[in-house]
Amino acid sequence: MVSGSRIVPLLSLLVLIASCGGEQKGVSPGSSSPTNAYNEPHRPQFHFTPREAWMNDPNGMFYLDGEYHLSYQFYPDSTVWGPMHWGHAVSTDLVRWKHLPVALAPDSLGYIFSGSAVVDHKNTSGFGNGSEPPVVAVYTYHNPILEAAGGDDFQYQGIAYSLDKGRTWTKYAGNPVLANDTGVRDFRDPKVFWHGESEKWIMVLAVYDRVRLYASSNLKEWEYLSEFGIEGDTRLWECPDLFRLRVPGTREAKWVLLVSIQQEGPSGGTGTSYFVGDFDGTVFTADPAGQKWLDHGADNYAFVTWDNAPTGWGSRLGIGWMSNWQYAQQVPTVAWRSAMTVPRMLSLAEDSGELVLSALPVPAVTGLRGAEVQLPMELRDSIRVEGDFSPTQCDISLLVDLENTTASSFGLVLKNAGGDRLTVTFDRSEETVTVDRTASGPQGFSDAFFKGPHKATVDLSQESLDIRVLLDAASIEIFADRGILNFTDIFFPESPFDELSIWAEGGTLVLFDGTVYPMDSIW
Repeated sequence: MVSGSRIVPLLSLLVLIASCGGEQKGVSPGSSSPTNAYNEPHRPQFHFTPREAWMNDPNGMFYLDGEYHLSYQFYPDSTVWGPMHWGHAVSTDLVRWKHLPVALAPDSLGYIFSGSAVVDHKNTSGFGNGSEPPVVAVYTYHNPILEAAGGDDFQYQGIAYSLDKGRTWTKYAGNPVLANDTGVRDFRDPKVFWHGESEKWIMVLAVYDRVRLYASSNLKEWEYLSEFGIEGDTRLWECPDLFRLRVPGTREAKWVLLVSIQQEGPSGGTGTSYFVGDFDGTVFTADPAGQKWLDHGADNYAFVTWDNAPTGWGSRLGIGWMSNWQYAQQVPTVAWRSAMTVPRMLSLAEDSGELVLSALPVPAVTGLRGAEVQLPMELRDSIRVEGDFSPTQCDISLLVDLENTTASSFGLVLKNAGGDRLTVTFDRSEETVTVDRTASGPQGFSDAFFKGPHKATVDLSQESLDIRVLLDAASIEIFADRGILNFTDIFFPESPFDELSIWAEGGTLVLFDGTVYPMDSIW
């Protein structure tokens, strides 16, 4: 994925590209990090962030021999977008991460844009050495020299392989493996998976306002299959993903196509959407319900999933970039920019007769919890939650008794002494949840960031509602109604929020359970 605006001097690009070879030698991001790294203002404590510099989309994610690999769009020389590399980190539990050297760097073919990685168990690529299955990264080259010359074929796909479980990578000498013959400038973000029925690799690729599907037997030679889009759509599509999930309560399966959209997201700007449908090895067909949003907040983009993860066919592991291209390069962090969401477990659920995606934090996140702080089971008006926890580093779990709750609305509010506030409201008459960050911190860095409260629908007519809220320095993630509702927003108070209140209006809020947990730092 690419920023909507970028200005990089051509001379600098030529110097950078000329200095990068085909085999990665182990550039380490943040090897000279300041001593206060991970203690700076707004720095998340249980979300993945680079030690320093710029990060956006998650890329090249795979699981092998007990390790989850996370690569990401990375520019090591600045805190704004620039010539893209693949940063790299690994985890054994999807929570605590170890930074590794840069996986892929620009070369004479261009920058390294978004893509995916697969474990080639059958060595279909021929890259294997007989002892370990090769891991093959499939990514977009973006050639700034061809772009500057005015062509429309400056994005094309390349591959690289690793024979040491992702520690080092060798770029394929025959790159590019898929040239851009479409006449469309935006030709990027390949997501690849093995399709057992056809015994081929399938690539889903974003091509401006649609996706294209390709097939290969060896990851080197690709054949066009089909395309999928929405008639009349002119929005830019990016970072697609295609995978199968079991229909709950059956032995049947459906296919899910994730697509990130660069404009007109549910809370403005960018967002991650999905379609549920069928895939026959050649064509993806969406169900009549059409496009839905994975997350209704402003700050979950480029959400994609891990290859080879040990989850079974009922669920899928994924992660998103916790920002929005409307303001990602302006947010008031100093040493680094951007964080990832917590990793989430995707599954299908039924809602009002339709199949929808549910997304919940991976179970390992609960392992960061400290001693619980119990909330009263009934409350009117507002109470300040007291206990041994930080309001900006906690996990809130509520099970609301909607049958006996008489309050017309309820929610939570975060405050600090300077008057900054973040408010979450569940409105029973509207059946909505609203996150209001318009007064959450100093303004001026972006008008788009502070535009009106963000709102989504939620079913408040049922007997009970489960709500989970993760708060981490500068982010809120809300999971409600079995994970059917996801809501992710970031915020930047002048000083950390030090007061958390739970409130009800127009009656009593009744809980089956209410708990606040302090959260340990992963760093």
